[in-house]
Formats: sequence, C-alpha cells, structure tokens
Amino acid sequence: MSKTAIIAKLTAAEGKADDLRAALQNLIEAADSEPGLEIYSVHNDKADADVFYFFELYEDQAALDVHGKGDEMKAAMGAVGGLLSGRPEVTMLSPVAAKGLAI
Repeated sequence: MSKTAIIAKLTAAEGKADDLRAALQNLIEAADSEPGLEIYSVHNDKADADVFYFFELYEDQAALDVHGKGDEMKAAMGAVGGLLSGRPEVTMLSPVAAKGLAI
C-alpha cells in the first residue's frame, strides 16, 4: 500500500479571498472526521492573496476514495464552491521522500 498525495490550487472569485479563507478553515476542521487523511493543510500564495494551495496526504488510495463523502466534508466543500473563480487545479502525486513525514 502506498500513500497518495495531492496538491490543489484554488483561486478565489473577485473580492472573495477573505470569505474563501474562512471557508477553508472550516474545511480543515471538517477533515478531522476523515480516517486515513494524514495531512490536510492549506497555504496562501505570498504573491497572490487570491490563491490558496492544499497539500493532502492519504494513507492509501482507499482513504482518498472516501474523501469528501461524509456529511461534514460535503457541507464544508459546498461552502467553498461558490467562492472560487473556477475549478480547482488538482495534481495527483506519489510521495518519494520527505523529512518529518512517514511515507
């Protein structure tokens, strides 16, 4: 079983960066309800306050397959959708090496 990672870029709709930041915080809190989700972190681009990146690490593909299916995550994800300028850009990754993470 190998771990799966994701980097996702989310861009706020015009004038919605602060609202998106708050909604993303709720999303992080809702992630506590997902087993197998080891890291779920959001970061703001220092060069563009409207851009946020998620780094996600799942213990395996099965954990990723159930991501977002629980009621808490569905509600939190729904609140984010209306604050974006478009679809998130998602990159799927296979971890190779890391400091501070068991991969």
